[in-house]
Amino acid sequence: MGVEGCTKCIKYILFVFNFIFWLAGGVILGVALWLRHEPKTSNLLIQQIGDKQVPSTFYVSIYIIIAVGAVMMFVGFLGCYGAIQESQCLLGTFFACLVILFACEVAAGIWGFVNRDQVSKEIKQFYDEAYEQAKNGKKEEKEKARPVVKVFHETLQCCTEDQNLIFTAESLCPEGIRNVNCHDKIDELFKSKLHLVGIAAAVVAVIMIIEMIFSMVLCCGIRIYSVY
Repeated sequence: MGVEGCTKCIKYILFVFNFIFWLAGGVILGVALWLRHEPKTSNLLIQQIGDKQVPSTFYVSIYIIIAVGAVMMFVGFLGCYGAIQESQCLLGTFFACLVILFACEVAAGIWGFVNRDQVSKEIKQFYDEAYEQAKNGKKEEKEKARPVVKVFHETLQCCTEDQNLIFTAESLCPEGIRNVNCHDKIDELFKSKLHLVGIAAAVVAVIMIIEMIFSMVLCCGIRIYSVY
């Protein structure tokens, strides 16, 4: 026997929210793939000086988001199917998956808040090392470091007056760019992307809470109607 009245209404509301959740998973997956392959970010994160490469903390975070987006799409589909079929088993599994996802998101949010400046800090340290080698390193070190510094300057459109005075090669600074701090540009680039991820995570968390409430109400309603 199918559910009736308010419980039936909740069934369709849950279906709609699950569909939104499924779409949100697709959006998060798409945004994460864009962040992974976005030209400006990729240009910086593929740089290396000898055996030393740019720290991969940012990419590790992106891979986690890609996994979360894929799992969200699966869980959203599971919830949609469970709601339509009025299956207590599927709804119970859906609720358990939501709880696990929500716990992981909270843990990731806490980690991200604590380490929110870590990505920019690591990139700035790498840039400073490259700059130092390009300025004071041996001839071989300069040959390896200067192309890296040039990529940072051209990608971020930054170059300070101090660097212009030190480097006699004008090609190291983008044309028309003078006295633009590279540290500020690095902060601007990565913090804007982290804010985008944070907003998406907050929206998804709200949807998760609503879905957990509706899924339990519907599951209880199915159990009551199944008795009759």
